[in-house]
Amino acid sequence: MVVGLGISGRAIARFLTHRGERFMLADTRVSPPGIEAFRASFPDVEIHLGSLDALDLRTFDDIVVSPGVDLEASGLNRVRERVLGEIALFARHCRAPIVAITGSNAKSTVTTLVGEMARRAGKRVAVGGNLGDAALDLLIDQPDTELFVLELSSFQLETLEGLGAICAAFLNLSADHLDRHGDMAGYRQAKARVFEGAAHVVVNADDAATWPDDTSIPCERFTTRTPAGGAWGISDLEGDEWLCHGRKPLMPVSELRLAGRHNQANALAALAIGHVIGIPQALMRDVLDRFAGLPHRGEIVAERGGVRWINDSKGTNVGATLAAIAGLGETLTGQLIWIGGGVGKGADFTPLAAPLAQHAREAIVFGQDAPQLVAALQDRVATHRVDTLAQAVQRAASIAEAGDCVLLSPACASLDQFPNYMARGEAFRALLDQGQLEQGQEAEC
Repeated sequence: MVVGLGISGRAIARFLTHRGERFMLADTRVSPPGIEAFRASFPDVEIHLGSLDALDLRTFDDIVVSPGVDLEASGLNRVRERVLGEIALFARHCRAPIVAITGSNAKSTVTTLVGEMARRAGKRVAVGGNLGDAALDLLIDQPDTELFVLELSSFQLETLEGLGAICAAFLNLSADHLDRHGDMAGYRQAKARVFEGAAHVVVNADDAATWPDDTSIPCERFTTRTPAGGAWGISDLEGDEWLCHGRKPLMPVSELRLAGRHNQANALAALAIGHVIGIPQALMRDVLDRFAGLPHRGEIVAERGGVRWINDSKGTNVGATLAAIAGLGETLTGQLIWIGGGVGKGADFTPLAAPLAQHAREAIVFGQDAPQLVAALQDRVATHRVDTLAQAVQRAASIAEAGDCVLLSPACASLDQFPNYMARGEAFRALLDQGQLEQGQEAEC
């Protein structure tokens, strides 16, 4: 039985059909989006919609769940021994080496960088998982792959045992998805499954929560400080900052096209992973020279009047936004103007107050949880509340000065006003493209 009709559920169904396996589909929703398209693509597959209590789950050899399915809420925990996830099914049939990358933030950037580095080295590489194509689609569509580079979420990892990656990376950990995992311990436990069976690991030297419990696994560490021993880090060489491997300088930080200290950490993580899988450093530096980032992830969308506008709409949790604020704030001659808000998912916004007090000219907040943001921030930083993103952008334009950076990194999901974070980021870009914003003029909000 396949449980969950989404991108992963369709990929599971397609993979099982490709292999000639018999299966049925179940979804706990009575009318899930895409059900008619599924029926058209898989006309012979039996479908059950609604509560799983009506099914005898013991009659299935395997129950393959999409990452979005909560095992507790769906009742699948009572047959946990029969349940496997999409990535576990992938691992069962994958014969090529796997690089697995997880973390609360920056997974997509590092995964993409490693994929580009592997391609630059001449490898037939497939990149996907929680990013782009589903892992099972990659197995079908790219059968000659020599290396899989997968971004993996905590939802994908919680049903996984023994992935056996040649390199498993855990980039960082900050509060997210606690409604699913219960608490930070449960969230970390899900993420740490990436280490099971791994030949090598890459971890954040500055975040002990990313370190494996099994200290015998060969380990590479990265830091944005001066590296100790053989770690990857940043050193000051004759007044300039350089990315380094231990004492060996690799490239000046100024040559990176990615903005901010947090993206320097991403570059170092990618270098460490590339080193583990044998990519020459010269080729990795070449990729870092050219890589300008992914859409909606610290993307520079405009520079006007000495003000840089950055779209980090993918910053949907406090940890991601903290990284963006600190990473960019340290590099500015002016100040940050931060735009945030949306659906906070019950997050504690108070950790944003200190870095905004240090780096921000003003915090501009909008959306459903704007009142909670105002309450968390107003005692530490000038805070201005508006109703919409358009009003927030206009307000930012009215107060920005040369040397400033306007950062959209909402620390919230987008679903109060937008279909997804991509639509929110595209709306931000469109507002700037309209050319109607006049810096230095008071907004009408």
